[in-house]
Order: sequence, then C-alpha cells, then structure tokens
Amino acid sequence: MPRFDVTIAGEINLDLILYGLPDELPPERELLADRMMLTLGGSSAILAHNLAALGSRVGFQARIGDDDLGESAVQPLEKIGVDVSRIRRAPGEIKTGLTVILQRAAWRNMVTYCGTIAELGWDELDFDYLTDSRHFHLSSFYLQRGLRPRVPELFRKMKEAGLSTSLDTNDDPDDGWEGGLQESLRYVDVFLPNEREAQKAAGVSDLEAAVKKLAAMVPLVVVKCGREGAMAQRGTERIVSEAVSVEAVDAVGAGDSFDAGFLHRYVQGAELSACLAAGNRAGAFSTTRPGGTEAFRDARHREEFFREHDSKE
Repeated sequence: MPRFDVTIAGEINLDLILYGLPDELPPERELLADRMMLTLGGSSAILAHNLAALGSRVGFQARIGDDDLGESAVQPLEKIGVDVSRIRRAPGEIKTGLTVILQRAAWRNMVTYCGTIAELGWDELDFDYLTDSRHFHLSSFYLQRGLRPRVPELFRKMKEAGLSTSLDTNDDPDDGWEGGLQESLRYVDVFLPNEREAQKAAGVSDLEAAVKKLAAMVPLVVVKCGREGAMAQRGTERIVSEAVSVEAVDAVGAGDSFDAGFLHRYVQGAELSACLAAGNRAGAFSTTRPGGTEAFRDARHREEFFREHDSKE
C-alpha cells in the first residue's frame, strides 16, 4: 500500500484578494477596496489542501522563503492533513510568492510575484517520496520555471514507477504555450485545462478542434467549462457533466478545486461520470467562500454541502 493517494510537486504562495474596486484603475489615484482576504494560494497548494479535506492522503513537495508569508501558507496545509515534511524553507533574498487579485463582479486582474515558486528545481525533488503514491500531479507548468525544463523527464519517471499522472498547466504569463508541454503530455494520463487553456495548448482557436487534437495525445482530456460544467474526452467517448448552481463569492481556485474533486474520485477508480460530477461539486463549493480553500477549511459547511449535493448525483 503506497503511503499517499496523490503526491504533488509544485508551488505555494498567498493570495491577497481585494473586492469592490472600480473596473478602471486611473494612475496616481488612491483607490479604496471595500473588503479583502489573505488566504492560501498557488494552484498546487490549493489542490493539495482541498484533496486532503476530501479525504485523500496527500504528499506535497515545494519551496517557500524563510519568511512569515511562507509560514502562514504552510499552516493551513498542515492543519488539514497534508504531509508538509518535504516543503523546504530556503533562506536568501527570494521570498515566498504572492498573488494580488483584484476581484470584480464577473472578472478579475491577477498580478503574481513568483518568488520561490520559480525556484523549485530538479535536484531538490525527493523521488522516493513522490513515487510512494498511487498518483502524481503537477500544476502551474509555466510558473515553475526552475523545474519546467525537466518536467517531461519527471512525468516519465512517475510513469515508470507505476503511478498514474495528471497535469493542469494553468495560464502561461508569456502566452507562448511552448517550453516542453507537448513532450510532457506524452506521459500524462489526465490533462485538466479550462476552455481557453485547452485551445492554447492545442494551438487552435476552436474548442472542439482542441479537444480532438489533445485527445489524440492524452488518454483522458477533462475540460473545465465554468458555468457550463465540464466535459471529458476519452478517445472517441465524450461525457458531459452539468455545473452545480451556487451563490458564488468569487471563482478564485475554482479550477484547482475541480481538480481536487475529480482526482479524489479518479484515484479511487470511480466511473468517469462520477469523477466529473465530483469535480463540479468541489469547484462550485470553493466559490461559496472567498479564495480557493476557505470553504474547505470549514468542516461543518463542507459536510453539509457535500451531503446535500452527493444525494443529487
């Protein structure tokens, strides 16, 4: 029996979310937000946290700065049950990353200081730790600049060790969508983009064409479609799952939470339709509180929500 259900090598930072700002930000003006939230951020960390909240055994390897931001980010992971023994606190001038999110009613701006996100390197990885698992996941492909040149090799090693694998690229700040992604996908079992990311990764401007192209490269392509739910393409088989309707606070971390719900059931060997439904529930649930993990940290809220929506599957 492996020690973990899922291991993750990735990034951890804090999200500072500001609400109530105008759509336009004129220069040299002091603008006032009406609410704020400082919470755990980083796609990998949000996924790790929410997987553990759902009951998966999660091992997480990452790098933080030797600073208060890093310690604040690790605490909720440790509290929810993620194994944080391989999170390295690196001294020096490079600090723990921070994302500032300017949240509007239906859209947002995001500015990220990568900090230690980009510093995790190949030589730091503990392969005995990462392979002591049933499944390996990587998020934020384009932010992990220290690791990215060898990500194809990383996925290959995980496959050779007998693990299933998944990848969520998240966005590419340079909008190039290169850097070894196609080579990495050769060793990926589950690719988890949103609609825009699917088209960018495939190099086409049509979602159907993108899914068809990606499905020829990856055994299972799962596309997150926001309010339209999600679709999965496995060869020529297509499964669609409707979104769960909730009163949303914000969509920060909703895609990462979808990944958590999906992978939690996928690793258990559930039917694909059940995995999609679980992803939609987890993604919707995350939007009921600010940020990507706050809803999952409230055990009573979490249990009541999933009890209600599990019964509707």
